[in-house]
Amino acid sequence: MINAIILAAGQSKRMGKLKPLLRFNDKTFLDRIISVLKLSDADRITVVLGAEAETIKKSVDLSGTDVVINKDYQKGQLSSLTAAIEQRPQETDAVLVCLADAPFITEQVVNRIISKFKETNNPIVVPVFNKKRGHPVLFSSSLFNELLNAPQEQGARYVLHSNEEKVLEVETSERGILIGIDTPDDYRLHFGANP
Repeated sequence: MINAIILAAGQSKRMGKLKPLLRFNDKTFLDRIISVLKLSDADRITVVLGAEAETIKKSVDLSGTDVVINKDYQKGQLSSLTAAIEQRPQETDAVLVCLADAPFITEQVVNRIISKFKETNNPIVVPVFNKKRGHPVLFSSSLFNELLNAPQEQGARYVLHSNEEKVLEVETSERGILIGIDTPDDYRLHFGANP
């Protein structure tokens, strides 16, 4: 089973507003990512909430997803990933890690990553555009213990760098895999409006 995990627990300090609730046309970022994943080959969708979890629950359609509340969200992104891995179903073969501030992911990219994993059983699968790695990133269950024990400040990147020989890069023509919306300037650049 492929479990797509959306990390949406952060405080969005640099943005000054909750990033999962920023608008992407007529949807929030989080609604958009969930709808992409529902159309994809992912078997399960887990949304990790933390900061202002109740506000997000009221604003986003979380039906058809599993919600995990990360009480330690102030510790950073890795704490959200570990919270989701700790509550995963036993039959999870891999997790596909999606970020709430990377709303340009598409069903096609998600499906390519999943199909490459099923084809090769590679422990890490990463999409690449113009030789640059982006998101989402897939980690197989063989790396869950490493993810659970990674240094908090380096997070999943630490596991990626410690296992370079296990990384399969999947070329894509979609620049959206590189785009993260972290600041009001990022939002204005990509959406032509204020957040």
